[in-house]
Amino acid sequence: MGKFDKAGCFFYQQPESASKKSVLYNEHLKLTNKSRMADFAGYVMPLWYSSIREEHGAVRSAAGMFDCSHMGILEFSGAAAEGFLNLIATNDVSRLVCGKAQYSYILDAAGNILDDIIIYKRGEEVFMVVVNASNEPKIKAYLIALKDGSAVVDADDAGGKIESWPVIRDMRDAGSDGESRVDIALQGPASLEVISGMLEDEVEREKLEKLGKFCFFEANVGGIDCIVARTGYTGAKVGFELYVNPGRASELWGRILGNGEKSGLRACGLGARDSLRIEAGLPLYGHELDGEYGISPFEAGYGWAVKLDKGFFIGKKAMVERNESFDMEVCRLELAGEKGVRPVRSGDAVISKDGECIGWVLSASKAGERQVALCYINRNSVTEDDIGGVYYLARNKRQVESGKREAVNKGEKIEVELSGKIVNRFENF
Repeated sequence: MGKFDKAGCFFYQQPESASKKSVLYNEHLKLTNKSRMADFAGYVMPLWYSSIREEHGAVRSAAGMFDCSHMGILEFSGAAAEGFLNLIATNDVSRLVCGKAQYSYILDAAGNILDDIIIYKRGEEVFMVVVNASNEPKIKAYLIALKDGSAVVDADDAGGKIESWPVIRDMRDAGSDGESRVDIALQGPASLEVISGMLEDEVEREKLEKLGKFCFFEANVGGIDCIVARTGYTGAKVGFELYVNPGRASELWGRILGNGEKSGLRACGLGARDSLRIEAGLPLYGHELDGEYGISPFEAGYGWAVKLDKGFFIGKKAMVERNESFDMEVCRLELAGEKGVRPVRSGDAVISKDGECIGWVLSASKAGERQVALCYINRNSVTEDDIGGVYYLARNKRQVESGKREAVNKGEKIEVELSGKIVNRFENF
């Protein structure tokens, strides 16, 4: 269970437990060996099948399929569902109409990000909320704390409680009848063709072709009931997430692989998922959101998902204050990445064109013959196309002994070791 302090900070310690196998575990072993599987967010997941480079390229040029069945999926239903979600989420849930989805955050009363989520409105009183796998136990504990009254709802009102509650259900529970769901993502320009080829109904094919971003509908994909959503985490202009009953997930996975082979579809692992989201500028909780620096939505470039003009929501006061005072921001830095160039890593110092440390690398990855780094830097210190660079921190004791720095503070002057330039904060492919 989690605990709160007087300021409303929610503290949660994840209990230790053995890694679980996703519902697609046996399908992964048909495509790769156990040496390419690793623990991620409490699940044994594939890192890659062929190579990160090939799988990354497949998503950009054709299509890639990802096992996202480890993601948490909760249903909120009943007359109180919309009001409850509007209280615990930063975006304005009342603006949603059936068939549309919305990116948002769940905060504690002190304004700390507990998770970034997507809310799907399936009916007037039925919402599906997708949470990060690593944060699912924490979010469940937080909801329990809100329910039993041990949670701080308003830092200025110690006795504040939530009066009306929806029905909350774990949609990944395989024992919850046909309405159970897990997530399989299909991303890239050929993904529309692949899914369309699996739809027998002409009306459904037309819906798919016209489907806008953050919209969804229900269809039979290859004869299997799915929620088809125009969402994803790769920066692909065309991409979908299919929410399917866990008992039929393996069947759907196999049918998509078979149907997509002629379109260049590849199964993709966690490595490509990470390199794709970094290339596109998308944040990962614990890195470009919250994490070591307590990065807020405003600093991450997602202030639009925090509706300060709506009524009270948990953490609103802290968000108002953060919006008025934040002096750091996340940027995207493009660097050389051809063979022989050392990879940039989290923590490396970001250096301005004037030779001054203005922040640090949060995440970095290869993307073809270049590297892309998401960095946490002084707000308004750079603009697009500005020249900057990176100083590599010491990687081992030998480098420290030879004079390499283990840390660089903001404002320090230091030599650039790998030059680059600032590019658009986000990019679609």
